[in-house]
Amino acid sequence: MTRQQLSAFARRYWFDALIVAGVGLGIAESTVRQNDRNGPQGPLWFDVLAILATVLPLFARRRWPFAAPTAVGIAIGASSFIDKGFVHELIPPLAGFAAAFLVAMVRDRSQAIAGLAVGVGVIAVAAHNDPTGGAGNFVFVSVVFAIIWTVGFAIGRKFQEADEAKERAARAEREREERARLAVSDERARIARELHDVVGHSVSVMTVQASAVRRLLREHQEKEREALQVVEQTGREALAEMRRMVGVLRRPEEAPALAPQPSLEHLDKLVEHAREAGLPVVLRVEGTPEPLPTGVDLTAYRLVQEGLTNALKHAQAQRAEVVVHYGDGYVELAVSDDGRGVGSGDGSGHGLVGMRERVSVYGGQLEAGPRAEGGYRLRARLPTA
Repeated sequence: MTRQQLSAFARRYWFDALIVAGVGLGIAESTVRQNDRNGPQGPLWFDVLAILATVLPLFARRRWPFAAPTAVGIAIGASSFIDKGFVHELIPPLAGFAAAFLVAMVRDRSQAIAGLAVGVGVIAVAAHNDPTGGAGNFVFVSVVFAIIWTVGFAIGRKFQEADEAKERAARAEREREERARLAVSDERARIARELHDVVGHSVSVMTVQASAVRRLLREHQEKEREALQVVEQTGREALAEMRRMVGVLRRPEEAPALAPQPSLEHLDKLVEHAREAGLPVVLRVEGTPEPLPTGVDLTAYRLVQEGLTNALKHAQAQRAEVVVHYGDGYVELAVSDDGRGVGSGDGSGHGLVGMRERVSVYGGQLEAGPRAEGGYRLRARLPTA
C-alpha cells in the first residue's frame, strides 16, 4: 500500500480506530474500577455489554447519521437504571459528546434539533439516577453538551453549503456540456444542409451538361449516348437522395433554402450591414483574390459573420477590423475589435463551437481570444486546395 493510500485510509477510518480503542479502554476501566466508591457498581458482565451498546452504534454513523448517535444516548440512559455509577466511567461521557457532535451535523435541521432534545433528556435521566448527581451536574453537563452540539451544527451547515455548491457546479458543468453538445449537433446539421446546397449545385451542373452533350451527339454514337444517359440518370437520382437526406436534417419550421449561399464576394454587404447597425468596420483585402472552393468560401463568410456578430452584440465594441489575406494555397481571415474581450477562446460559446466545427471540416485552424492591446480577435486559416 502506497503512502497516499495509507493517508487516505487513515483520514477515512481514524474515528473508527478511536471507537475500537474506546471499547477496549471502557472494558478495562470497568474491570479495574468495579465496585469502587465512585466507579461502576456492576455486575461486570452488564457493564461490558453497556460499554458495547454505548460505543458500537457509532460505527453505523455513515449509514444512519441520526439513528446511530441517538442509539448511543438511549444506551447511556437505559444503563443508568441498572448501574447507577455507569456514567462516572470515562467512555459514556465521551461517547455522548461524540454523539452530540455527530447528530448536530445531520443535514435535516429538525433531526439535528431533535438530537439535541434527546441528549438533554438523557442527561436528565442519568443525573436523576445517579445518587451523587444533582442539579449542578445536570446544568454543567448540559451546557457542555449544548456547546459541542452548537459547534457540530455550525460545521455541518458549512459542509452542507460546500456540498450544495459542488452539486450546483457539477450540475452547471453538465448543463454546459449538454448545451455545447447540442450546439455542435445543430451546427453540424446546419453545415450538412449548406453543403447539400453546394454539392447539389455541382451535381445539377454536371447533370445538365451531360444532358446537353447527349443531345448534341450524332445518330451513330449510341455507346456515348448510353453512357451520358447513365451519367444524367445517376445525377438526378443523387439529387433526389440528397434532398431526402437534407429533409431529415432540416427542422420542421425551416423552409428549403432557395437563395444562393453567401461567399466572400458578399463581404461588402455584410460589412455595410454592421456599419448600419452602429459598428464602424474597416475591411482590408491583402493578396490577390482568387476563386475559392464553394464550401471553403461559405465557411470563410460565416467566420467573418460570426466575428462581426460577436463584436456587435456581445463585446460592445466601438470599432472593428476585418482582414482577408489570400496566400499560396490558403486564405486567412481575421476579425478584431476593441470590445471587452470576454472569453478565453476555449470554445465555450455556441457560436465559437460552430466555427470550430466548420473549420475542422476543411482541415483549417482557428484561433480566438483576447488581444494583448485589448479587445478580441477571431482568426482562421483555411486551405484552398
